[in-house]
Amino acid sequence: MSTPEDLKEIYTDELKDLWSANDQMKRVLKKIVSKASDATLKDMLTKSQAGIEKHTDMLKELIAGQGEKVSKEHCKGMEGLVTEATKHVIEEGPKKGPLRDVIIIAQYQRMSHYGIAGFGTAAAFAKALGLTADNKKLRDATKDIYGGDEYMTRLAETSVNLKAEATA
Repeated sequence: MSTPEDLKEIYTDELKDLWSANDQMKRVLKKIVSKASDATLKDMLTKSQAGIEKHTDMLKELIAGQGEKVSKEHCKGMEGLVTEATKHVIEEGPKKGPLRDVIIIAQYQRMSHYGIAGFGTAAAFAKALGLTADNKKLRDATKDIYGGDEYMTRLAETSVNLKAEATA
């Protein structure tokens, strides 16, 4: 990325960064889903991958709508989060059961919070640029991601954390 000259360039860079972040999160979720023991958690992780794909398609559409080359910009922020998720879930964490599920939810939520911040920021840029349709699509995506995060919190509080505590 070269130094942005205006808000439109910052906006399109953010979209390209989010595309990369989505791709990275989707790849790690594919690896993590098989590690979950809770059936509801597995289902949510699978549904999340479809949601990420839908949001990625929308990002590509928005980038093209700006007359930009439809490409992504490597997201180092999500790279760090994916590295942490891989470390804690796949490489070093508990090998199975509720304790691993607790860690999966924690790592999922960290990555989701990054998405909420990124999509929300992009929506604010779109609004400032007068891109009403882009703003709506990005706000809707932010709501989707936030909904997934809230779902994971409820799952943790009503089931997974309780099962993990019972194993102590």
